[in-house]
Amino acid sequence: MKVFGLTGGIGMGKSAAAQWLQKRGVPLVDTDLLARAIVEPGQPALQEVCQAFGSQIVGPDGRLRRDELARIVFSNNAARRKLETITHPRIRDSWKNQIEVWRAGRLPLAVVVIPLLFETGAERDLNATICAACSAATRHRRLLERGWTAGQIESRIAAQWPVEKKMVKADFVVWTEGSLEILSDQLACIFG
Repeated sequence: MKVFGLTGGIGMGKSAAAQWLQKRGVPLVDTDLLARAIVEPGQPALQEVCQAFGSQIVGPDGRLRRDELARIVFSNNAARRKLETITHPRIRDSWKNQIEVWRAGRLPLAVVVIPLLFETGAERDLNATICAACSAATRHRRLLERGWTAGQIESRIAAQWPVEKKMVKADFVVWTEGSLEILSDQLACIFG
């Protein structure tokens, strides 16, 4: 089984590439979804995050107030690293367990979407890596369209490696500047 890691900076087109793969039946797990699942009410990680950052990060419904936690961790590198020590091992265990399930099912290939793939050293556990990338202007426009402020954009980008560094380390790069058809053609070249 060949396991690909899909990465790229925030707003660079990872989701569009992941959707293309899923529509073609490629087994895929997105670590952003895993990150949400491990902090659901009742999960041990939510308790640890609450202990580390205070009860104000949990709403009256018992759910993580992601906006409040983001405000804290994206303005303070030490706080972000503290959060990552709680969440990253659990996220890694989850996607690695999913790979084992796919291996047991004798699937030929699978994809793990990992925004911080190189930052966390995950490439060591993968057969190949793909970086989705676009221009800084397109990224900025996409993030503004999501309703983010300039400050939020800047702090999120600062929390990841520059996309140029990811592109150099990746086995494949897909350029997401153009249409979905162009992205489709690029992914088809990689996945056949």
